[in-house]
Amino acid sequence: MLKTGVQKLLAEANAQVKALSVEDTLSLMENPDVVIVDVRDESERRTNGFIPGSVHASRGMLEFYVDPESPAHKDVFSSGKQLVLHCASGGRSVLAAKMVQDMGVENVSHMAGGFAAWAQAGAPIDRES
Repeated sequence: MLKTGVQKLLAEANAQVKALSVEDTLSLMENPDVVIVDVRDESERRTNGFIPGSVHASRGMLEFYVDPESPAHKDVFSSGKQLVLHCASGGRSVLAAKMVQDMGVENVSHMAGGFAAWAQAGAPIDRES
């Protein structure tokens, strides 16, 4: 039997991580002190597109991207900028944001509803050319 199920993990993460709406996220897109981080898999980005200007950091490698001592470190995680994580629907991104916070990165939130809500709102989407 599991000690902690996914519903409990999601509840804990949602209690700790600030959720932004699509509208909130849209209003931050032009702010140079904000970075939108896409934690979806590369195949999801290729198939569905991505938020313009977003940085890709798949959830499967996130701990390695966050840790400045890791050879896979991505500078965005040590930049001091506000990070807004998103996934397809919001579950992976809230769990990822909690983990990033637990590792010591401050000013981390996630976009509620994820890329599905972004697309449904008619927000801009880039595609690989």
